[in-house]
Amino acid sequence: MASPVLPLCALYGGTFDPVHYGHLKPVEALAKEVALHQVTIIPNNVPPHRPQPEADSQQRKAMVELAIAGHPLFKLDDRELQRPTPSYTVETLEQIRREQGARQPLAFIIGQDSLLSLQRWHRWEDLLGLCHLLVCQRPGYPVSMDTAEQQAWLEAHRTTSVEELHASPGGKIYLAPTPLYAISATAIRQRLAENLPCDDLVPPPVLAFIQQRHLYR
Repeated sequence: MASPVLPLCALYGGTFDPVHYGHLKPVEALAKEVALHQVTIIPNNVPPHRPQPEADSQQRKAMVELAIAGHPLFKLDDRELQRPTPSYTVETLEQIRREQGARQPLAFIIGQDSLLSLQRWHRWEDLLGLCHLLVCQRPGYPVSMDTAEQQAWLEAHRTTSVEELHASPGGKIYLAPTPLYAISATAIRQRLAENLPCDDLVPPPVLAFIQQRHLYR
C-alpha cells in the first residue's frame, strides 16, 4: 500500500517590526503559485543578523495575530519568541523537522535579499538538508548570486517544478515570480515617526494597535 502524500508545509520567519503588506501579499501570491494550503509565520525574538526590533516580542506577536485574523492561509508559531538566545533558522528547522518527521515536505520562505546573503547565515549549508527554499522577489535586488561559486550552488539546487516541491522533503530552491512591493518596515517606522500616513502599507488592525500604543514614535 502506497504511503499517503503529505502536504507541503511552509514556514515564514522574520522580525515583523511591524508586519505589513510587503510581508503578506507576496506570500499570498506565492501560496497560489505553489499550492500552499497554510503558511506558518514564525516571529523571531533575537535576530542574529540585524538590529534588534523596536517593538517587543509580545507587541510583534500581537500585531501578527491582528494581521492574520480571518486569513486561514496563515497561522502563528511563537516558539522563537520563547527563546532568550539568538533565533537561528537552522535550529528552528531542526526542531520542526523532528516534530514533523523525515518524510514531511517542508519549505522556508525568504526574500531575494536573504537568498543573496544566505551564505552569511549560521550553518547555512545545512538548510537544504532540512527544507526547500521558496524565494520571493524583492525590488532592487539582482537575480544572480555574488560569485560564480554561489551561482553554481543555486543552479545545482534550483527547480521550476512545483510538483517536485510537494514530492520531496527538501533540498530545492524555487524562485517565485511574486509581485514586487516596495515596502519596508524601516520606511514604515520612519513614516510613523514623522506622523505620515501608512494606511496603504499596514493592515488597519495593526495600524490601530500601533497608534493606540504609540509605537515607533
